[in-house]
Amino acid sequence: MSAAQAPTGRLAAATAATAYQKTWFARMRAEVAAGAPLALVNADAPQEILRAMGIPYVVNQWWASVVAAKRLGPQSLESISAQGYPDDSYQYDAIGLGSMDLPEDRAPWGGLPRPDFVIAECSGDATRKVFDLWARHPDTEFFAFERSSATTAPDNWWDIVPHHWEQAYATDRLDLMTSENWQLVEFLTERTGRSFDIGRLAAVMDLVNEQAEWNRRTRDLIAASRPTPVSINDSIPAVMIPQWHRGSEWARDAARALYREVEQAVRAGRTICPGERVRLMWIGRGLWFDLDLYKRFQDDYGAVFVWSMYLAIAADGYLRYGADPMRTLAARFTGFTDQLYTPPWSSQWYVKEALAHGIDGVVHLVADDVPGGTFTTAALEQAGIPVLEINASNADSRGDTAAVVERSIRDFLERRVTA
Repeated sequence: MSAAQAPTGRLAAATAATAYQKTWFARMRAEVAAGAPLALVNADAPQEILRAMGIPYVVNQWWASVVAAKRLGPQSLESISAQGYPDDSYQYDAIGLGSMDLPEDRAPWGGLPRPDFVIAECSGDATRKVFDLWARHPDTEFFAFERSSATTAPDNWWDIVPHHWEQAYATDRLDLMTSENWQLVEFLTERTGRSFDIGRLAAVMDLVNEQAEWNRRTRDLIAASRPTPVSINDSIPAVMIPQWHRGSEWARDAARALYREVEQAVRAGRTICPGERVRLMWIGRGLWFDLDLYKRFQDDYGAVFVWSMYLAIAADGYLRYGADPMRTLAARFTGFTDQLYTPPWSSQWYVKEALAHGIDGVVHLVADDVPGGTFTTAALEQAGIPVLEINASNADSRGDTAAVVERSIRDFLERRVTA
């Protein structure tokens, strides 16, 4: 092993993002304790409006990942069950709600303050029900976005949507979400007394686009690099924590710092696995309760997870340019679920990403609330890329899920990838 091929340590960008998030969370708790409003927002809702209005918010999926990583997912789900509701479906959406019953001395980082508002798109069979339960508390209100269905399916959407999104999405879908965005502004203004400035939203949108451009450079650099310079264990927090702060200068600068650190690693020839022989793709949400899983196949098989959806969708899913900030924001979210889960939007994109990254095998984690998984698997197999499909929740660590996932991947590598 040459000196240049020595395994890399943890990315400074990942360490810095994690430290920032802890500091930010403590500051947010103090602001809320002093009377500031708080919103809990699903990932597919337009957080940029809250950013422009200066209203603190927490992303539901991020908070669920923190709870799951602290191994408190089971206790949070037990709270859901104790209220008489199913705890074996939509766990990722429901863990945040259940976590409100965790004792303060056990809850991560002191616990999530009670939100004044919860905001979500009503996709799937149960999302609306979960958020209706949040709103049963007298101090919490629910603002719901409708889920419109795709009626168009342009090829290579990732090339079209940054500038030509009016061609990619149906006009009535964009009209609906633009209208709902303005309704959210009215909802928040009436309840917080805070003002909305369309010029401020335009500035937020500019910062988000700058951040996404840096993420695109980082994604393309990793795709072209052999061997892999960074682990997804590092790229996930280094991308996603800034993602939840997008529209801020800190988030833009964090994305730039990540690119420059990866570029330096590539120039120096550093790698996370000097014996890399197999390049793997992880499709699905992160396995938050067992993140070390992604490194366990490097020594035995030279198998490296080089791709997760977090950097890839940060590169392709957020860029939107347009003269009307509110309609442009609608274009960012109208088709967001389609890009990840609705074929052929989703299947074309996953195949494109797999080919660009030189993927030898795909591990596809399919949760019960994720549509279209079968089509994604079929498209990759038709492209000549073997796929292991695992049906499990990424946030529910109960039972032997972790052991089953690891055993299945080892079997997949031996039978279909390295044989």
